[in-house]
Amino acid sequence: MQSTRSQGARKPSPANASHASAARMAKPAVTPISKTRRERGSGVFEALRDMAISYQLKPGERLSEIELAQRLGVSRTPVREALTRLVNDGFLLPGTRGFVRRPLDVQETLDLYEARVAIESACLSLAIERATDEDIAQARAYLAASQKAPPDAPVEQLVELDEGFHLRIADMARNQELRRMLGVLNERIRFIRWIDMENVGRSATQKEHLHILKALQARDEAAAQQMLKGHIGRRKEQIVEAIAKGLARIYLPPQAPG
Repeated sequence: MQSTRSQGARKPSPANASHASAARMAKPAVTPISKTRRERGSGVFEALRDMAISYQLKPGERLSEIELAQRLGVSRTPVREALTRLVNDGFLLPGTRGFVRRPLDVQETLDLYEARVAIESACLSLAIERATDEDIAQARAYLAASQKAPPDAPVEQLVELDEGFHLRIADMARNQELRRMLGVLNERIRFIRWIDMENVGRSATQKEHLHILKALQARDEAAAQQMLKGHIGRRKEQIVEAIAKGLARIYLPPQAPG
């Protein structure tokens, strides 16, 4: 027994020691990020993204990391990380000293709507090919439920319901990359859609959604694509007016009731 313990306790050979050392070098120690830090960073990004979507960060405004960090009650590091992500998502522009909120620009908004048409058209084509009867039934149920929202519901809720219908078509396409791109586009044009929803209302939009869904269920791609492009295209015609009203809302204080 003593001999066995002695053998087990002996030093490794030079070859084994060299192998163990190489293994340690191949797997350097990684400092784990705490759950609290991950959650805080995610919360900072979501807060700043919401501020960008609603134009609480005004068009062309130069952003101060220090002021935003103080406003959110966090350090500058998660703020800087979040601002960098918002550049990648198209909300901000990098400046010589920090970051700038993108202007609310007519041509850029038209470009975003053209991109939306292209992505949603691709999603619809794939959905016609891949959607199951159950998928379509669930979309019909969602549409019926969303129609019950009262007309005086907050416009943010109405736009969210509208986005939800289009995202369900993207889900039926079963292409996660197209779904992700549509989600980012929705965020970038959401402010304009809030203004547009106030001007246009929901009744026409709901009818168009139903016609698109019926054409999808019939696997009639030509009809479905025509309806989809007309549905989104008619919204583009109000973009200039919506931007003008949006800018007024951003810069002019609300009038007190007389």
